[in-house]
Amino acid sequence: MSYSLYAVTAPGLEGALMRELAELGLEARAPRARRSADDGPRDESGGLEFSASMVDLYRANLHLRSAARILVRLGHFEADNFETLRSRAAALNWSFYLAPGRPVALRVTCHKSRLYHSDAVAEPVAGAIGDRLGRQPIVVGWDEQSAELPQLVVVRLANDRCTISIDTSGALLHRRGYRLQTAKAPLRENLAAGILLQSGWDAASPFLDPFCGSGTLPIEAALLARRIAPGKNRRFAFMDWPHFDAPQWKALLAQAVAAELPEAPPIFGSDRDEGAVRIAQANAERAGVAGAIRFERLAVSSIQPPAGPGWVVTNPPYGVRVSPVKDLRDLYSRLGDVLRAACPGWHVSLLCSSDLLAGHTRIRFEAPLPLINGGIAVKLYSGILPTPA
Repeated sequence: MSYSLYAVTAPGLEGALMRELAELGLEARAPRARRSADDGPRDESGGLEFSASMVDLYRANLHLRSAARILVRLGHFEADNFETLRSRAAALNWSFYLAPGRPVALRVTCHKSRLYHSDAVAEPVAGAIGDRLGRQPIVVGWDEQSAELPQLVVVRLANDRCTISIDTSGALLHRRGYRLQTAKAPLRENLAAGILLQSGWDAASPFLDPFCGSGTLPIEAALLARRIAPGKNRRFAFMDWPHFDAPQWKALLAQAVAAELPEAPPIFGSDRDEGAVRIAQANAERAGVAGAIRFERLAVSSIQPPAGPGWVVTNPPYGVRVSPVKDLRDLYSRLGDVLRAACPGWHVSLLCSSDLLAGHTRIRFEAPLPLINGGIAVKLYSGILPTPA
């Protein structure tokens, strides 16, 4: 049986996600054009639709690095009154995903519809679940930090058309389980992985992050290079579904472990903050890749990359959440000078919120890729450092 799925990712990373899905043998439909402010928000900030079997749904959660969440599209229908909403929602196959009495969290958004109040919409949907299961569900709030998460149900009303989706992931997929400590302004793991994929790193050449912070980029690089599935050490929402196939899941895990590689190319992470380097090392140990990464306390001017060429992928300070009043132009200028001298012929990708700061590196970048990092508009600037004539 084929299911209609939607993989959520950070806006701008749809291309990386599409390539990941293709590597799993899954074909994503082209992303829909972004809507203007007048047209209202999409049900998700970014993502791709695709069709897959239940086994492929398991595989997608296990292997996708740049995705944040995977939803099953349970139903689409017109609903311009509460009676119609409840009756049509009750016709959906809730029993496949929910056991009677399982707590649910309802996330409702409404736009340009006769039914416009999210709490009022949630009530008939909860009633519809009870109609189908023969028992009213326990409706609770959604708390990502909770040890036991309820089943998340996503309801969107737009122009009187209702879309109901079931979350398959549980906690957001960036929660790999290794990052118990963070330094200042950390990247989410799936954003870091998406940046790596967008940078074009071949997972075989040397890798360097001179602003490693808590180590997310080097750790994700090591996981990618060693082909370690990012979801192998966590639980997913689908594991609580009545028809979860535990033997099939164990087989997929065994296949994933068998495909892992024992070694990675040279991967280096450095930071001038000694505490950040300690955190990065501890996170790498929890991720099982400490032996694949060399972390050092170094200023940018002291980096000593291995023989290359390779890739520099980094998230330097850009004065929004860290040292907002500090002039960072000298830092970017020094970064550009150091990279040109130490890394000739290397690829460079850096995340930055300012064209002005990126320009101070005096590196020739391609057209930057707009992204969002923690609610901040940023861009991924990529280019190749010149080699001596």
